[in-house]
Amino acid sequence: MNKKAIDVLAPFSVEQAEIVREQIRKTSVSQQIHDALRRRILTLELAPGENLSRNEIAVYYGVSQTPVRDALMKLEEEGLIDIFPQSKTEVSRIDVAQARETQFLRMSLEIEIARRLAAAREPDRIAAASAILARQRTAHEAGDLTYFADLDRTFHRELFKAVGVGNLWELITDRSGHIDRLRKLNLPDPGKVSEILDYHERILGAIADGKPELAEKLVREHLSGTLAQVEQIVARHPEYF
Repeated sequence: MNKKAIDVLAPFSVEQAEIVREQIRKTSVSQQIHDALRRRILTLELAPGENLSRNEIAVYYGVSQTPVRDALMKLEEEGLIDIFPQSKTEVSRIDVAQARETQFLRMSLEIEIARRLAAAREPDRIAAASAILARQRTAHEAGDLTYFADLDRTFHRELFKAVGVGNLWELITDRSGHIDRLRKLNLPDPGKVSEILDYHERILGAIADGKPELAEKLVREHLSGTLAQVEQIVARHPEYF
């Protein structure tokens, strides 16, 4: 245990300190399982409607059922699973209304972020996002859609961080399970990846050129893309809704 952890536990008795350590361990394991299951849900490896067994998950990850229970409760709070007491637990269907709600929040924030960055006229603030865009192009050329999608989220997170509101990105992420799964279904569509790259480049260009109105317009168009295709996505994958 490092010095900082020892200092934190110093006010406690030996028995109390051990309880705190156990809580830290449980929290860490629970968070790791939550993150692993969440990623599998967002990538559709665990499909909407699929049953989840607490016991099987515990065996799979080699842990007790307690951290699994805690992880599942958090996933339920995020709307990614449905728990039916004394019955079953399953991955939630994609909720289009909730996806629209989350997208409304994200668009409101990201439009303001783009406007502020453009008005600031400080190109260095978007250097990190520009570097991510270059890596996205490489992922596209390699045909790696999973990595491309990860980089897509990182690109937008860097814009939030550029104006000092990175914590708001985490807030949106906690609510974005439904829209993220919609994007996962939309990403393989012909021309979608090229369209994303084009918008990212043009958004950064508008910011670098100090054009807030253009930056706002491009962000609005970019973030509306998947929901504009929602009827076609639902028609292709009705079992997920």
